[in-house]
Amino acid sequence: MIPILTASNGDRLAYMRFFWAICMVASAAEIPAPWKPALDRVTADSLRGHLSFLASDLLEGRDTPSRGLDIAAEYIAAQFRRAGLEPAGDDGYFQTARRAVVEPDPVGFELSMETPSGVIRVAIGQVILQAAAAGEVAGIEAIRVKLGDTSALTPEQAGGKVIVAEFPEPDPARRQELFRNFSQLMSAATKLQAPLVILSGGGGFPARLLRPTRLIDPANRPPAGALPPTLVMTDPGAIEALAAATKITAHWNAPREKPVTLRNVAGLLRGSDPALKDTAVLVTAHYDHVGVAAGGDGDRIFNGANDDGSGTVGVIELAGALASLPARPKRSVVFVTFFGEEKGGLGSRHYVQNPVIPVEKTVANLNLEQIGRTDSTDGPQLNNLTITGFDYSNVSEFFIEAGRSTAIEVYKHEKNSDPYFTRSDNATLAQQGIPAHSITTAFQYPDYHGAGDHWDKINYDNMEKVTRAIALATLLIADSAEEPRWNESNPRAERYFQSWKKRREK
Repeated sequence: MIPILTASNGDRLAYMRFFWAICMVASAAEIPAPWKPALDRVTADSLRGHLSFLASDLLEGRDTPSRGLDIAAEYIAAQFRRAGLEPAGDDGYFQTARRAVVEPDPVGFELSMETPSGVIRVAIGQVILQAAAAGEVAGIEAIRVKLGDTSALTPEQAGGKVIVAEFPEPDPARRQELFRNFSQLMSAATKLQAPLVILSGGGGFPARLLRPTRLIDPANRPPAGALPPTLVMTDPGAIEALAAATKITAHWNAPREKPVTLRNVAGLLRGSDPALKDTAVLVTAHYDHVGVAAGGDGDRIFNGANDDGSGTVGVIELAGALASLPARPKRSVVFVTFFGEEKGGLGSRHYVQNPVIPVEKTVANLNLEQIGRTDSTDGPQLNNLTITGFDYSNVSEFFIEAGRSTAIEVYKHEKNSDPYFTRSDNATLAQQGIPAHSITTAFQYPDYHGAGDHWDKINYDNMEKVTRAIALATLLIADSAEEPRWNESNPRAERYFQSWKKRREK
């Protein structure tokens, strides 16, 4: 039996992995001969070629929406076309979603701050504004709170006041903590019906949380008052003035809207077995990232090479490899790259409303997420992969088998396996009852969600091996007479299993 290893045992883990590697050499199974030429088509050079374009500065971080995202979509569609996949969208390879971009109206904006040295006026170009409607505050007292401590935000102390919070200088290891503290602050401000929230500091980090533009679904608008009006100070002079401000006066108009079209990219490799071809394995990744920082010095483009350019080019390579098989898999394989994962899983949520193969006929979702970097904060990650929600279903068993044939260690990351299950598009599919997991090599690494996540930091030789293992696992599932199943004995998987049962009972 292949041991399930953890990433939290220090030297013991290193020894066990060495022992495991020796065992692998001695007992590795053979890749089935008909499949080996297809797996060999996945190469480091091909992965590098795709990713050096998709994560280039030309695409400006592939924000949702953006011209760079549209260019990426066209590129992915071209690769699906080259592989010979069937178009699986409503517009060729594209699944289109109609949305609207909401952006501030610069006309009529006013902001002034009373300080001991006088009144300081701030222009629209010195701030980022997010507001759902027109608003005004006139000489309102400011209350300062420390990020991570909302104890002062009580009706007695903060009711009716402008809330001011300063972000600390961002530490890459504390980004998730900053996100959590920001969410707590905004939740408290919403309950107070704060007239205005002003954020500053942190080397431009607040500007990465709140952008000048935001997306809405015109058919499902957020309720009024879902979030309080918020300003992010991006200009050093304005930030300095805010530190001394005692009262705030501001006026802003209602935001402007313009329609946009967003696109998933979808291709179908139809199965060969008469009894199984109407069922499918869904192979996915998100091709968007977070675009360009609104303020700050130096490199402002968030190229997103690993997150999730690596998963996207993995999907491209898998499509080309599996489409080259002389005998196609028994089940169909659907390849989809999603828009808007970084905006809350928008693309995957659109997909479950418009599936290529019905959700109840989709036996598994393999979501490729961050498979290129090996310089994890846990230490180097070579010749291995891990799966979120490792023991939520038996999908991991297919990967363990594939790992034995490709000399890839498949292990459970005890710290991150469960928490990260809900942090990518697989969670959207799992909520529909599909055994769905994200496959990764490094959960955290230098430049995570930073401007330094460049294509030349990817370990392409390792990524080649990992992608081949994923290809084999996909084929094993696609050719299996038995569908993957949720682990009923795991309480964390219970709700997904119940969703699966409801789907099958329809």
